Amino acid sequence: MAEQRKILIVEDDEFLRSLTAKRLEKENYAVVVAMDGASALTQATDNHPDLILLDLLLPGLNGFEVLEKIKANDALKNTPIIVFSNLGQKEDIEKAKKLGANDFLIKANFTLDDVVTKIQGILK
Repeated sequence: MAEQRKILIVEDDEFLRSLTAKRLEKENYAVVVAMDGASALTQATDNHPDLILLDLLLPGLNGFEVLEKIKANDALKNTPIIVFSNLGQKEDIEKAKKLGANDFLIKANFTLDDVVTKIQGILK
């Protein structure tokens, strides 16, 4: 059987985090979670996820800072990152892409099915 792909969910909203984790586990992904920017970096370093689903509005380090630090880390810089945020301003999207995000999903516009489809597309 193929090894489970590992996904790090960085989301400070407990309800959304657990909903997303359950949905991804149903798709047979191994899920690691972080509630804030600092633990996101620790989890990414310790677990080397296959993909990171990253919120931008986080306690402590924000998602942009997390993105920047991950892309600056040689061991993690090639990890695909999908930003999943309520911030949807053009400049936020451009900044995330410039920092190395593979995709940017605005929470209000996407269902968890859409998120799964995006993840599958990147990890295929």
